[in-house]
Amino acid sequence: MAASMSPEERSLCEKYSRAITLSEVESRKDPENDPFCSKYKARELLKEIHSTLRNLYAGEHDTDEGDGEQPLDGAEGELGGSACSGDSPAGLQAARLGVIEYHLGVNHVETEELSAGEEHLMNCIKLLDKYTISQENISVFIQARNQLGILWAGRDEIEKAQAFLETAESLYIRYMKEDGQPPMDLSDFFLAEEEKLSEQERTKRFEMAHTYTLYYLAQVYKNLEQFEKAGRYCHTTLQRQLEFNHFVPLEWAINAATLSQYYITKSCYMEGRHCLAAALVVAGLAGDVPSEAAAQESETESEKREQLRQKRAEIARCWIKYCLNLLQDAKKLLEDNIGELDVERQVEQKARRREQEEEKEKGLKSAILFGSSDTYDSILALEEKVSCIYPLDFEEARAIFLVGQNYVNEAKEYFEMDGHVTDHIEVLQDHSALFKALSFFEEDCERRCKMHKRRIDMLEPICLDLNAQYYLLICRQLQFELAETYYEMMDLKLVVANKQDELDAHTIKKFNHLCMSSIKYYKMFLDSVKTPDGKFPDKLEDDVLRPALVAKFRIARLYSRIISPDSGKQLENLNKSLECYCFVVEYCERNPEAKKAVETELELSEEMSGLLPLKIERLKTKMVSSN
Repeated sequence: MAASMSPEERSLCEKYSRAITLSEVESRKDPENDPFCSKYKARELLKEIHSTLRNLYAGEHDTDEGDGEQPLDGAEGELGGSACSGDSPAGLQAARLGVIEYHLGVNHVETEELSAGEEHLMNCIKLLDKYTISQENISVFIQARNQLGILWAGRDEIEKAQAFLETAESLYIRYMKEDGQPPMDLSDFFLAEEEKLSEQERTKRFEMAHTYTLYYLAQVYKNLEQFEKAGRYCHTTLQRQLEFNHFVPLEWAINAATLSQYYITKSCYMEGRHCLAAALVVAGLAGDVPSEAAAQESETESEKREQLRQKRAEIARCWIKYCLNLLQDAKKLLEDNIGELDVERQVEQKARRREQEEEKEKGLKSAILFGSSDTYDSILALEEKVSCIYPLDFEEARAIFLVGQNYVNEAKEYFEMDGHVTDHIEVLQDHSALFKALSFFEEDCERRCKMHKRRIDMLEPICLDLNAQYYLLICRQLQFELAETYYEMMDLKLVVANKQDELDAHTIKKFNHLCMSSIKYYKMFLDSVKTPDGKFPDKLEDDVLRPALVAKFRIARLYSRIISPDSGKQLENLNKSLECYCFVVEYCERNPEAKKAVETELELSEEMSGLLPLKIERLKTKMVSSN
């Protein structure tokens, strides 16, 4: 357009500007009982522009958007090549009309008229498919496909969404390779020459349209369970949002923290740590948490306080998972076939440490890093506070544990028991798991016992107070973990006791207390799987099959471990032990498919079912002879 516009051209530009203002600004103020009134007004203006352009171009060039069938993803024209140039007069007219079709499509989608929205967006693509990609039409090409990708994803037609979005990505790559100049923005078609966007602003808007393509593709790949690809696209999206300064700090931070959890599942701790450090730094850009006093005086401050506290607590929970998984993966690396620290393997891993660190450094340099000059130093400083390599001894493990414990305390400040029952308990369970993971690296049995005692102290009060009617799954988890923890303490005390020549009364009492406490919680767990009339089900559900049979097996072992000078009590405990071993054997005989779930426990149960009757008979004989 020339600087001096005709009255008709000026009218078109004014209508376009008014339509965009109505749609993007005034619509936010629409009343609840008429939520789309501004959108409908914008639509009428867009229709008027469309009609004027159609009449203006009538007879000059064929811009009939309805002729001919197009491939679903609209890819054939631009990717296969076209005889008509996108920067020709006809190409410019098609692009301008395509902009209006695009806006009409978005308008209908936003007012929940999806079929009409799809029709307008496809009209936009059909108009432009006749022309080669150029500076004039590339932005419309990409944004129309982005919108169709969103539309089809909303209909759960993920493959169709994928086709549109991958075409949009291919178009961007091709344009940047063949041209690369800042393309026209959609608004440039309806602005006077002196009002058109700067090249810098055009570039920013174009790059953000591509960022949206990548963001939507990340969601598509996640839905298609292509998790590695989804993670890569999500990482690139976050990096581009920072690069072009187009992000909401808290939203960005939560997305980065969420991405860290994907990396953690892949044991990519360097990348996971980087995401979490970046999440904390970027979350800080949202400002300080308003005081409680300020929150009471202002609703805005109250909402800000709630949002900031919640999001930062969620990031803290992601840090907890990072520390916990790093410790647990290190345990898997170092443990022997009975779950204890393999000293030879530990020495071997320490010898390889330097080589691994050098490889990690190379990996860091090749990774996509977050941050700008303003944030990178802060991110790096946070990363240096916690390791991303497997700890190989207690001191290294303790350093990671302490970082995790700090984030536990931070998470608990927001996720309090009052109002956040499930979240609070999950944080406590993670805290308990941190102690458990740390105890693996501790060589002293008494100190390991103290760590397990800390776990019991934090979980037991919650377990006893929680209403199983409303929190059955959580109660089962806590009951089983408490039983398991007492069981581990019993095993550790047994190791200590075996080193003593003679056990004193206090040691015996403590040992028996651990056995009975473990039995108590295993029984509570087993009671929770019984039918309403108190009977054990003939067939256990898959989610409780292994835990229930393991509980029975361990109760059997625990009863046989109880120390008592009373022969009658010994006989009673052995019979209870035999009963539990037989239960495991008989259940697996009735349900052969259960054998795979408890192969080791079943083998030992079968063996003990044969040995214990002999031991019981010997004890009975001894009791008779002593009488």
